[in-house]
Amino acid sequence: MTTDRKKLFEEISSLSTEQRNPNSMNIDFETTEGILRIINNEDKTVPFAVEKELKYIEQAVETIVAAIKNGGRLLYFGAGTSGRLGVVDASECPPTYGTPYDLVQGFIAGGKKAMFRAQEGAEDHEENGAKDVIKAKVNSKDVVCGIAASRRTPYVIGAIKKAKELGAKTLYITCTPRETFNIPNVDTAICVNVGPEVIMGSTRMKSGTAQKLVLNMLTTASMIRLGKVYENMMIDLQMTNKKLLERSKRIVMTITGVSYEEAEEYLAKADGHVKTALVMILAKVDVNEAKSRLKKADGFVRKAIALN
Repeated sequence: MTTDRKKLFEEISSLSTEQRNPNSMNIDFETTEGILRIINNEDKTVPFAVEKELKYIEQAVETIVAAIKNGGRLLYFGAGTSGRLGVVDASECPPTYGTPYDLVQGFIAGGKKAMFRAQEGAEDHEENGAKDVIKAKVNSKDVVCGIAASRRTPYVIGAIKKAKELGAKTLYITCTPRETFNIPNVDTAICVNVGPEVIMGSTRMKSGTAQKLVLNMLTTASMIRLGKVYENMMIDLQMTNKKLLERSKRIVMTITGVSYEEAEEYLAKADGHVKTALVMILAKVDVNEAKSRLKKADGFVRKAIALN
């Protein structure tokens, strides 16, 4: 075994995500019910691990909100399951919160084809991550978030390193203990220590669940802070399909008390923009005044309604 290969072997062997889980040592002898109970019991521990990192998730949200207000973007970089989760989270922001398609982006080692079939070796080179950062035209206004369950993925480290060189703020989501986190160039690290997986090294399980929970928090909290939610309802969604069209009407009806037909009428006048329709109804103003108020209120409906 060469020195480099031995070093990699020892590095991987020491990771918490690569240890054997004592609670699932006999899982291969279990009934189907027994297997499922073991998995379920381990899954229950994940939210508590996330809870321990809330102050760091808060820091990350504040960084994201400040960047977006300053004209920046949020870009995820990951490999395998981690990369796919980033791409999924990014792709769901436009229909859910009406964001431009380039505001939140996800990049996966190996490119688009890696979303559907593993591209072996794509994650093994830092330069691949750096190239994707350059291709994305990352600048000092942006936030680059690396996602790597093991923390050591070269593709992700390369992306973070290059992003920092370009002046971007950097975040890192990993599922290893904070005391072992040693990645330089990271402004905020979120270290959700989920412990050994049910199946040794299968980080699509607890680690993947933890990463999904954190990503949900990052974008949801950021969008709330950016005025895209009224009470607990999405009000900046894009009516890109029939479901979202009817959801938009229901949101307008629920908040204002108007009828189905009235909601449809106001949305038509507002060019399908839910926030504008809400301000028109609740502040009793025309479409131009509603748009003006929303602009003055930085997109917050409550503030727009209160303006004289």
